[in-house]
Amino acid sequence: MLRIPGMPLLPGTLFRDVSRGHYPKPQSLLSFQGLSMLSDRQKCLPSDSSAVTVDLSCPPIGSPSIYPPRSGPCMPPWISYDKKVLCFHAFFKQTLQELYHAPYLVRKVKIYYYLEDGTVEIFEPRVDNSGIVQGCVVHRQRVRKAPPCDNEFMSLIDFNVDMTVQIFDRHYHITNCDHFTRVFLNKRGITVPDPVEPPCDPTELVKNRHQARSVSSTKKNHPFAQFLKYDRQVLKFSAYWDDRTEFGDVRKLELCYYLADDTIEIKEAHIRNSGRDGPTVFLKRGRLVREFQGLLLPGQVTPKTLLNVLGTNMRNVRYCIDPLNTGNKEIHYYNERDLQIGSVINVYGRAVVITDLDPYTRKYFRKRFGIQDFTPLTIPNRSDDCAEHKSTERLLPPFNGWGSYEDSVGNCLSVEPKPPKSDFKKFIKFDRYVLRFGAKMLSTVKANCERIFVISYYLCDDTLQIQEIAVRNSGFLGGEFMKRKRLELPGQEKFSCKQPQYYMAWNFFIGSTMALKDFIFHIVSADEYTLMYMEHHPEEFCHANVLVIMEKVTNFLKTRMADFIGTCVPSCNDLDAKTDIFVSFESFKGALINALGNQISDHEIITLCRHFSAEQTLPHKCTRSNVRAAAHLELKRSLWNARDDLMEHFHHINPKNLPFLPESKVRSTLRGCRLPFSTELIDNILSILNRNDCNDIEICDLMNFLDVSCGKGCDMPPVNHAFELCPKIPFLHKGRSVNFTCFLHYLNLPLNLPTGINNDSTKVNDDRILPPSATTKTNEQKDEDVHKDDHLI
Repeated sequence: MLRIPGMPLLPGTLFRDVSRGHYPKPQSLLSFQGLSMLSDRQKCLPSDSSAVTVDLSCPPIGSPSIYPPRSGPCMPPWISYDKKVLCFHAFFKQTLQELYHAPYLVRKVKIYYYLEDGTVEIFEPRVDNSGIVQGCVVHRQRVRKAPPCDNEFMSLIDFNVDMTVQIFDRHYHITNCDHFTRVFLNKRGITVPDPVEPPCDPTELVKNRHQARSVSSTKKNHPFAQFLKYDRQVLKFSAYWDDRTEFGDVRKLELCYYLADDTIEIKEAHIRNSGRDGPTVFLKRGRLVREFQGLLLPGQVTPKTLLNVLGTNMRNVRYCIDPLNTGNKEIHYYNERDLQIGSVINVYGRAVVITDLDPYTRKYFRKRFGIQDFTPLTIPNRSDDCAEHKSTERLLPPFNGWGSYEDSVGNCLSVEPKPPKSDFKKFIKFDRYVLRFGAKMLSTVKANCERIFVISYYLCDDTLQIQEIAVRNSGFLGGEFMKRKRLELPGQEKFSCKQPQYYMAWNFFIGSTMALKDFIFHIVSADEYTLMYMEHHPEEFCHANVLVIMEKVTNFLKTRMADFIGTCVPSCNDLDAKTDIFVSFESFKGALINALGNQISDHEIITLCRHFSAEQTLPHKCTRSNVRAAAHLELKRSLWNARDDLMEHFHHINPKNLPFLPESKVRSTLRGCRLPFSTELIDNILSILNRNDCNDIEICDLMNFLDVSCGKGCDMPPVNHAFELCPKIPFLHKGRSVNFTCFLHYLNLPLNLPTGINNDSTKVNDDRILPPSATTKTNEQKDEDVHKDDHLI
């Protein structure tokens, strides 16, 4: 039986095949290797002469095949071509009536041909802001051919590159296809031409031409995005407005450009004594227009324009709104590109010239626009302009003698006089710092020359006070000679505009002569604290600076070394044979005065003698029993019972159980384990403990020392550990004997002494020469002492 393809199985649709003469019966059983079984072999489907599979339930596909006849696949097309689609790129032209310059619109589409059933679908890709409803143009269906072949459906042969296809009265020109489509058609024996360029869309050309006219060179961002990006970023420019009219002058301005919203604010910098007062705002913050043609009248500029106004009264009026808003004029505003050095800005009729930029603005322009030249412009002046005030050139009226100079200055600086301010930091730093000098009065009266005075200089406020020491049967009462106050240096004009100079601390030194309150005093001595303070601050007191003094002595003694040594030590011709030579203060002073004369002062000589002093301060000795009694007293008062913890801590920091530990570790252990000892008591304890050659402390001796259980109980009352337990008496006689060998070693000059017979005597006048056996220090130790003294200086 033959069946009409595409028709349902109904009576009258089946016809008898006359050419067929063999009607075999179907065989369901077969014999395989002697066994009878059910045959499950499927009968091959019939195929046509073109090797295309014939399926009675599917319509045929009229396309050639690359397979020879009766050798193609025996599968239905809806299985063999499942999910296989041919894709073609095409376009069609749509006529336009709205645009004058664009007669048609080119619309690009994609044509999909489904091989499984021969259906066609046309889809147009979506384009943003196109104004056209895009998407599916033709739904998936079988499409009939154009007349006169409208009784046939479109097949695979009807689609190819560079071919025009008519689908539902619309002509599609195919320009390209995808790779799968090209390979599939080539296997079918269909030649596929090269891709064809689609024509240009006239509407796109018109649109691009309008955008090129409207879009400016700088990209405009959204206002809120611009605010977030440039918030608090301000460009500052220096400018001026030349208003040199009959009553005007040059106005100095400061222009601020806010990048967050492109607004401009201008402030005016008033010149001192210019006569202008009040707010300094020259232009309120806002957008500045480029062209100013006068103020507009109310209602002259409106946001909307009305056209075709009809009617005679207000009730019957008819109007329409102009969508193109042709009545309004575009307004241009200033931006950062217009603000450069030398630019003239129209500020509502006033010509403002930019002269300079601040550092941030220069960096911004250098990074944004690549500008490197930022040469500022000069601001024009006027002969009658007010000159700028300079505080350094201000002259005060002369002092009238009433009160102090500082009080008079306060009267001149302000209408409401204020008391002079003192240096509070200096007062706190140098409070109770007093330098005391012993002085004698120089006078024509013999009795005044025998009077003794003490000059006290207070470093906190640079004041000085003079006290007189009473002498028995002298006729002068001791006590306060001059009250504490500041004294001016002599030789200054009293009633002058300049601030007077006062006596300072560096004006006082031993050997100086000065006029204090119409009296002449000669300083002859100073106490130990004054000498130590001046030696510890050599940068302020040049007469106590050992480096400066030794440099001056070295320059004078380069050619007089032999005479100096002969004057100081006359009987010592060969100094190399002696280890240390000590001379008295008087001999050393006399030799320096003979060599330098008036070029060296008494204070400088005393400084050298104290620096190279042969007298050493005795070490402070502490009694072991007293220190132990004081330590046990503190331990019992605080109920301390952590000896085992202390021993465990020593084992932790000393895993090798060394018998000796450095003093720094022992001190940190005593402080870390919270022993009830003050800092002074810890110093006293560490000074009496046993030590080795490396000056390390014995741990066993320390633990026995802190053991309260053994030994006699404490019978010592509480004492002051800083002063009473181990009294530290200062050495007040430093410098009476000078180590002449250290002094010569520091000079480092050739001696130029003649060699002669050594004198065996150990005394020459009042100069004592010690043999090497009598010295307690070697040369190396002396050198170390000299270096230590230099370090202290």
